[in-house]
Amino acid sequence: MTFDLILRGGRVIDPSQKLDGVRDVAFTGGKVAAVGKDLKPGPKTEIRDVTGYIVSPGLIDLHTHVYWGGTSLGIDAEEFCRTSGVTTAIDTGSAGPGNWMGFRKHVIEKSQVRILAYLHVSHAGIYGFDKRVMVGESREILHMNPIDCVKVADANRDLIVGIKVRVGLHASGTNGEAALDLALQVANEVGMPLMCHIDHPPPSYEHVIGRLRPGDVLTHAFRPFPNAPCTAQGAIKPEVIAARKKGVIFDIGHGKGSFSFKTTRNMLAGGFEPDVISSDVHTLCIEGPAFDQVTTLSKFLCMGMPLDRVIAASTVNAAMALKRPELGSLKPGSVGDATILTIKDGKFDYVDVDGEHLIGDKKIVSQGTVIAGKWWHPKRSNKFRKLATA
Repeated sequence: MTFDLILRGGRVIDPSQKLDGVRDVAFTGGKVAAVGKDLKPGPKTEIRDVTGYIVSPGLIDLHTHVYWGGTSLGIDAEEFCRTSGVTTAIDTGSAGPGNWMGFRKHVIEKSQVRILAYLHVSHAGIYGFDKRVMVGESREILHMNPIDCVKVADANRDLIVGIKVRVGLHASGTNGEAALDLALQVANEVGMPLMCHIDHPPPSYEHVIGRLRPGDVLTHAFRPFPNAPCTAQGAIKPEVIAARKKGVIFDIGHGKGSFSFKTTRNMLAGGFEPDVISSDVHTLCIEGPAFDQVTTLSKFLCMGMPLDRVIAASTVNAAMALKRPELGSLKPGSVGDATILTIKDGKFDYVDVDGEHLIGDKKIVSQGTVIAGKWWHPKRSNKFRKLATA
């Protein structure tokens, strides 16, 4: 087989294959072609020397807002992904059925980064999320559009991976879980998973996870009080444990208000790691406290979560949540995405949404990416020496 690109000599960490060792990774026709030692190039094969670096499957950020220019919270996916090692960004409800086609045509289809999306049950998605104007789109039930949400989701299954809803005091106000009722009906109708945002009560964390189905995603899962998944004494709430047994997926969704070191310490001490780690990056948290995906991953590494499980939470686990097994893996035949990482040692100041600081001794840094089998990091390409093919 002739290879288009070989990443030579990196430490390959691929939790989908339980692989952690020095290997070459080769790509052909936009897919992973082979993983092995001393893979033989052809005369036109591009070779990148990644000796001393970690090569993982392309990172998936399960919670982003990348409808740039279409919503007030949207960021530029390509700029974000270049620095954070993300090859697949999942937009979570920035667009609803009323503005989906604009998102698809003007952002997704033009992006070099793969963008998939949860479609919001709200007609215009998350439309009023800004410093000066903060409108919970689920506060007015007349803004929900379940009929068109079904139509749009069904017609765009190539890009839409599920349905999104936001509930809580900020998102839905006195409507409580009315929007959740509609979103669950839509998700059942189209046969897709639901991602549910939770903020301050009402409704309660326990009540919401009790309504979610196997395969549904609770985002902001390690949020602070109120509506934390653990008690003030640090005990994990029994409803949380029951929901995991049922098959509910727990996603971090850091953002500007939804990740707490205190909560995370309690959850990890209780043996409850997140299924998926995501940044919830948007205009109000990209300059802190979330920053990006690798910073969010670094926080978990510094809190004692093993590196292979941190990587799994942004690769194979995220792909399983999306029901896209072709992503998040370096198995031959998988989508040809990879992320090149380093782990820096030192003293690094991390902060959560409550302003608590953690001085960590490690930092995960993205050094390059491969998307669809092509080297995609021109700003740092010179760092990785091209090797001769003969």
